[in-house]
Parts: sequence; C-alpha cells; structure tokens
Amino acid sequence: TTLYYQPGLLYGGSLEHDCSPSRSIGYYLESLLCLAPFMKHPLKIVLRGVTNDQVDPSVDVLKATALPLLKKFGIDGASLEIKINRRGMPPKGGGEILFTCPVRKVLQPVQFTDPGKIKRIRGTAYSVRVSPQMANRMVESARSILNKFLPDIYIYTDHMKGVSSGKSPGFGMCLTAETINGTILSAELASNPQGQGSAVLPEELGQNCAKLLLEEVYRGGCVDSTNQSLALLLMTLGQRDVSKVLLGPLSPYTIEFLRHLRSFFQIMFKIETKTPEEEHMGGEKVLMTCVGIGFSNLSKTIR
Repeated sequence: TTLYYQPGLLYGGSLEHDCSPSRSIGYYLESLLCLAPFMKHPLKIVLRGVTNDQVDPSVDVLKATALPLLKKFGIDGASLEIKINRRGMPPKGGGEILFTCPVRKVLQPVQFTDPGKIKRIRGTAYSVRVSPQMANRMVESARSILNKFLPDIYIYTDHMKGVSSGKSPGFGMCLTAETINGTILSAELASNPQGQGSAVLPEELGQNCAKLLLEEVYRGGCVDSTNQSLALLLMTLGQRDVSKVLLGPLSPYTIEFLRHLRSFFQIMFKIETKTPEEEHMGGEKVLMTCVGIGFSNLSKTIR
C-alpha cells in the first residue's frame, strides 16, 4: 500500500487528548517536547490517561529533566510548564496533566561539556488510593542509601485524594540529582499495576530507586539517559554553529535515534569517547559534536 502524506505546518493552540491507557502520558509527551517549540501558535494541551507507569518516562521525570533541557536551547519563559492536575496509575489511568510551551523561531547552539559535581537530590514519592504511609516508607528507605553520600536531600510526599487520585491504586518514586552546573540526572520506579505481578514493598521500591539514581550518576554526562535523544535532536535543529554535549553511555534508543537523524537530516555527529581515567569518574563518556542544520520555524512571522 502506498500512502502519500503531506504534513504541512504544525498548528498548536489549545488542545485536549485522551491518551490510551496502555502507554503512559510520558510516551505522548516525549514527541510533543520535540515538536512544541516549532508550532505556529504556543501549545497548550491537556492530556488524560496514565501519568506514571513502568514503561515510559513519567510526567514527573519529564517535568524535572526535559524542561530544564529545553531552557538550555533558549526555549524558556513562564509559559513553559508541565502541571499535574491528577495522577493516574495503570491499568485504568484517570490522570490529567497540562503542558504549555512557547514557540521559538530558532534554537541556540549549546556547549554543554562539564557536568559538574552533584550538589543536591530532590524527589517525589507519590501514592494514590493506598495508605499515605506508603510514601513515607519509600522516602525513609531511599534516604537510608542516599544519606551516605550527600546531606542535601529533600523528597516530597505527594498523596492525592478523591477525584485527583485517578482510578487505580499504586505508588512510586521519582528522584533527581542536580549538579553545580545545572545538569539534572533522574531515576524513577513505580509499583506493579493492580492485578499484575507480585506486590512490591515500598521499602524495596525506595531502595531500588535510590540505587537506580546512583547508577545514573555513575553513567553521568550532562544529560540523563531519558533525554539523550531530545538533546541530540535540538542540537541538530540548531543554527549553523557547533554544538557539543557530553553524554554517558548511549542507550539503545539513542543509537537508533542517531540513525533516524542521519536519514532525515543527513547529519552525522562526531563521536569521541572519553575513558573514565580522563574524566576521573563513572562510566565511559561520549562527547557528541555536530553543526546544526539551521532550521527555523517557518510559521513564526518575521517582524
């Protein structure tokens, strides 16, 4: 079957969408984050569905890591935000978020090669339709590991009640580590969906999430593994200038994404590996360098 598809301009504006409960809202948000800056009108979209699951990046992680990343490329302002109105856990969902993003004509090139040292850890432990004590138990067990490394740790507990707690019970945790240079690394875990798999102890989940965060810190780089592809896309679409970013080991998703960038934009990255000895820390790093294609937002009128 041959399909002729001519996409035209991205229109933007105010939208609402009910996402399928089989994937979380993060799955939809990831692609929206790539497209939103290039709309004709600033995007304001309400998405309903599953906010936190075990497959896709949760809304919390994208709020904590992807938004600061967009700001690095000059996409900022009061209208850039992700707001969680309701949480929804799988299998039934029932969550709701609001995502707003301003439009930009061109992106700035970035030189983002020094991640810096970790200065603080922040996080959210959420629980819906289960005892509020679950969140406190997760926080305590996560702190028991992280306190050995750093005193500045604050993990919020977020217990949603009533309508804003969605339709299924569950709990989970999202942790972010911030460095002195503004790099944000994240890790998250969610409990098994109702009626699937064995019950997870909140203590266990908190400890595992803390270990995942330490793993992410070990991998290092200036962008965490969830947002590697977003950073590479924004570098590609930047002005005709050199952009550099230091990443941890490339995830399989990012490697496939680089192939897509090559076939769509005919752009090749210069990839240099940095051994842990050179960097004195963590896993092998990769320095990605490219010259942007000079993409500009056609639908933004030139004043």
